[in-house]
Amino acid sequence: MQVRKRPRGPLPLTNKGQLSLFFVGTGSAFSKTLFQNNMLIIKGNDHLMIDCGTRTPVALHDLGVSTGTISDFLITHSHADHVGGLEEVMLKNRYVHRRKPRIHIPLEYELELWEHTLRGGSEANERHNGNGLRFSDFWEVVRPAALPDTPRDMREVVAGSINVKMFRTRHYPEQAKDWQESAYSVGLVIDDRILFTGDTQYDPTLVSEMDEAFRIETIFHDVQFFTGGIHASLDEVLELPESILSRTHLMHYPDSYQDNTRRVKQAGLSFTRQWYFYDFDPR
Repeated sequence: MQVRKRPRGPLPLTNKGQLSLFFVGTGSAFSKTLFQNNMLIIKGNDHLMIDCGTRTPVALHDLGVSTGTISDFLITHSHADHVGGLEEVMLKNRYVHRRKPRIHIPLEYELELWEHTLRGGSEANERHNGNGLRFSDFWEVVRPAALPDTPRDMREVVAGSINVKMFRTRHYPEQAKDWQESAYSVGLVIDDRILFTGDTQYDPTLVSEMDEAFRIETIFHDVQFFTGGIHASLDEVLELPESILSRTHLMHYPDSYQDNTRRVKQAGLSFTRQWYFYDFDPR
């Protein structure tokens, strides 16, 4: 893996064919300096936007990219730092760009996302034969394929040359004992080599399952700096085996992350860097 700064000028959405992860933001929900933990996967002429939080349209604007140029989206769960920018994407594409971006989404989560998050600001903008707009009026919907004999109810997303396998995480409510008791929230295995935990409470079984199934090269793991609540704490993450920690980069952290830089470095970890590319050689 190579880590590099983005080039000057507008962020390119294509590359020479390597797998690249570009972190549009690395911050937690309430971060004011790190945008939010949203990411672009770029490979050749293909790209896939992972989440679109309240500040993501601003971050993309600062990067010289319009939300209307993003072709493919995948949403991990319905907290505002992951979905708060979707209404702008929907309305701008429908009324300015006159296009439908693709969204890779299971039916059960589409219904949840529409009914509980997006419908209020979208449905009533037009009337056709007495009916308002629907989710499919804004999106080209692509259903992930269910994968048999895989851990955690996995589903496969294919966006051109990009392959992503989605798996359920134990994120919220706080009292959930495992992913089966949790609300819809997913992490990702990217091209069968990169683990992106998404938002999750501490769940060492998650990491071991995915590492065993895919021989993971690099791990991007959710972190916070206190124990409790709905994210993994640094103290908990440090309980993972050394063989895991040596491949792990921390993400979704608060503005105060620099207070923990020394401890993170001593543990052999690093913070994922905002507005940097993480490049992986083609296999």
